[in-house]
Amino acid sequence: MTEPAPAPAPLPAPGPAPRLLADFDAVLREAPGEARGALWRLTEEGRQLDANLVRLGPGEAVGAHREDALDVLLLVVAGTGSAGGTEVRPGSAVWLPRGATRELRAGAHGLAYVTAHRRRAGLTITGRHAEPGGGEPACLLPLVCPECGRVSADTHPVFCSQCGERWPTD
Repeated sequence: MTEPAPAPAPLPAPGPAPRLLADFDAVLREAPGEARGALWRLTEEGRQLDANLVRLGPGEAVGAHREDALDVLLLVVAGTGSAGGTEVRPGSAVWLPRGATRELRAGAHGLAYVTAHRRRAGLTITGRHAEPGGGEPACLLPLVCPECGRVSADTHPVFCSQCGERWPTD
């Protein structure tokens, strides 16, 4: 005689329901052709994840830099180019491990990609920016992203690693 199967475990209380946030084909189609940088951002309250849809124009690049805090997943959704010297096209998924040098370059028709990574903590100033005698440097303003307020760890940022906006130039 076979023993009855155990009763299934009760389901946890319902949380937020999964939902469609964006149609990236539509976002790219509806954005002006000259629009660059972050065209879409994940903005849901209480999220543990940050994500951006970023577009580079033909031949544009995100120069070599290091991100010491976060792994990033990059998924190409349009165009072609290279990530760290590796050719990418729509459907390419690239892992950008923390601590590795990163560099992106758009091909002849531009490059659009989605980045996803663990959400960063709020704005903080670390010892890296501290004055030798204690306290903060006289002015961190050149290292503060005007779009999202994050202080860059890169002394010459090209794009904000949190919101994806192109860093302003003097």
